[in-house]
Formats: sequence, C-alpha cells, structure tokens
Amino acid sequence: MSNSPLVDYTKISPNSTNPRRDKIRKITIHHMAGNLSVETCGEIFASPSRKASANYGVGTDGRVGMYVEEKNRAWTSSNAENDNQAVTIEVANCEIGGKWRVSDKALEKTIELCVDICKRNGIKKLIYTGDKNGNLTRHNMFANTNCPGEYLQSKFPYIAEEVNRRLGQVTPTPKPAPKVIKVGSKVKVKKGAKTYTG
Repeated sequence: MSNSPLVDYTKISPNSTNPRRDKIRKITIHHMAGNLSVETCGEIFASPSRKASANYGVGTDGRVGMYVEEKNRAWTSSNAENDNQAVTIEVANCEIGGKWRVSDKALEKTIELCVDICKRNGIKKLIYTGDKNGNLTRHNMFANTNCPGEYLQSKFPYIAEEVNRRLGQVTPTPKPAPKVIKVGSKVKVKKGAKTYTG
C-alpha cells in the first residue's frame, strides 16, 4: 500500500492503529476549524495526549501534509469502522467561523488528492449519498460536530463529480424522450416541408 506522491511535508503521528484492519474503500474529508499550515497540523497530531490524527492535511496554500501512512488507520472520524476503511483528509479553513470557507487552492488540491487516492487504491468511482452509505463521507455523519463546516460540506457533490470526471467516470447526459404526436397535437410545419420525419 503506497502513499500519495503529492505530499510536501511528513510528520508521522503516534495516534494511529497499525495496520488498518480493512481495505481502503472510502475517503472522509474534514476541516481543521482553523487556518493551520500543514506543519502546525502535524505538530498538533504529534502529541499523544491529543488522541487524534488524519492520514493527510491540506493547507490554504494547497500544500499537502502526511501524518498517518495509508496502510494505517488514522484516528479522525470518531468511528473505528469508517476510519479503518477511509483515507482521511483535514482541510485548512481560510475563514474562521461563519461558513468556515476553504481556499480555492485547498479545494483544488483536495480534489487532486482524492483522485490520487482513488487511483492507487482501486476506487473506481467516488459516491456521495449524503449519508454513511456512500464512499465519500463526512465527520458529522459519525459524531455530533459541525465538521466539515457549512462551506466544505456544500462542496461534497462537486468534489465527487469532479473526482469522477478526472477518473473518467463521466455520467452520460440522458437523451431526451422522443416527442409523440397525437391526434389534436399542435405542430409547426417548416416552410417548404414535404415530409414528416418524427
């Protein structure tokens, strides 16, 4: 099991279960509830008393930190079953409070990281259902928390759609149903028309 080549900074946290007890099938995105650099986030997760960690963190500047290798389970989502299946990502906020916005750079890098995680772990499609049944999950599906914040949570459908587009999993646009002409239907006849083709 490999780790992401997108990593700019590594500080391995002692807060993990080694190895994870399940195959990677999911991605769980969180927010940092602060505008932390990947280094500062790593320092916080380095404390054993914190009893928390994540596999990766993404800074407002778009840099990526790794705190728990993918082969191991990070302590992120308040749910052992989810964390044993998920690669977890903490994303820095560029707005403190309010909607807890994240920067465009952080959002873009989070999408790139998700694409990379999917490719390396054989996840063919990222599915966001809005509940625990999808393979793109949120912290507040497992705990009474505001994480991942209003702004980032609103972006989950877009994240799944964009990741799938980059994975080549484009949902085809449905073809419109053919028009049915019945007795009494109003039709427009083009000038010079001699036949009807339907």
